[in-house]
Amino acid sequence: MDNDWLVVVNLHAGSNKCRRDWPRIKKLLEETGIKQHHVFTERQYHAIELVKKHIEENGVKKIIVVGGDGTLNETVNGIFKQKRFKTQEITLGLITVGTGNDWGRMYDMPESYKKQVKQLLKGHTLLQDVGEVDFSYSKDEQKRYFINIAGMGYDALVAQKTNMMKQQGKGGAIAYLVNLISGLFQYKSVHLEIDADGKNIFSGKVFSMSIGICKYNGGGMMQLPDAIPDDGLFDITIIRKTTKYRIVTNIKNLYDGSFIKMPEVDQFKAEKVTITSKPAHRLYLETDGESLGHSPLDFKVIPRAVRLIVKKKYSTVI
Repeated sequence: MDNDWLVVVNLHAGSNKCRRDWPRIKKLLEETGIKQHHVFTERQYHAIELVKKHIEENGVKKIIVVGGDGTLNETVNGIFKQKRFKTQEITLGLITVGTGNDWGRMYDMPESYKKQVKQLLKGHTLLQDVGEVDFSYSKDEQKRYFINIAGMGYDALVAQKTNMMKQQGKGGAIAYLVNLISGLFQYKSVHLEIDADGKNIFSGKVFSMSIGICKYNGGGMMQLPDAIPDDGLFDITIIRKTTKYRIVTNIKNLYDGSFIKMPEVDQFKAEKVTITSKPAHRLYLETDGESLGHSPLDFKVIPRAVRLIVKKKYSTVI
């Protein structure tokens, strides 16, 4: 099976859109003639287990994800948890069927499944950076890898509320926007100490914060407009404590990245970031739209660590 493509399918992706569209996607993949083995996720984090197992036991080095950003994130975590191959030796492609599809937006992924399959066949790849974060969950310390954006504070609250709606079949970009507004009446800014590459870059109250590799999250919000996915650096955006009025009147500016011109916004680049808060005021975390744990948080970039199939104009010449 080592020459087959492992196809990881999340039928729940896109508020069950994948369940409806999978027969059509399956037919398109079969028409290519490539050898493939399909596996279906049954629960949260199942893709991590499936990918790790098939790489280690069956020598899989080519993977297609049929799902959204969360399924892609779990697949990347499976690749990093396996010990058989270097992560760069495994080729990863995506057919986007999620609600946000923010990673695909970074690379101008085509909307039609037919064009996406054609792109997979062409096989142009980019070695993209990967983020690693150590965080707290209950009394334990845990680790997670991500290939898009980690959001904290208000961003993490909105993601959590949206994920709860997804579980009820009510997810999507509209749900994110609704929670973006309703969450304003629940969230309180948190005092943080932020160190980047060994130097303190911020001390004070933070409303929301993003650290990442790519530009978009939340179904098209350009939280990190200057991000370059293979430069070996995190982009960091900090929105300091501000008023509800300022947030509401600038929501539209999140979608084109122009919100960074607000005086409450600071931007940085770094390889490593450490974030601490007082124990009574935890800073919560999401990565690639998946709700995780809380501060203290330690981030580091792993440069050019995962091989992703993209359009030719984004590919890396090796």
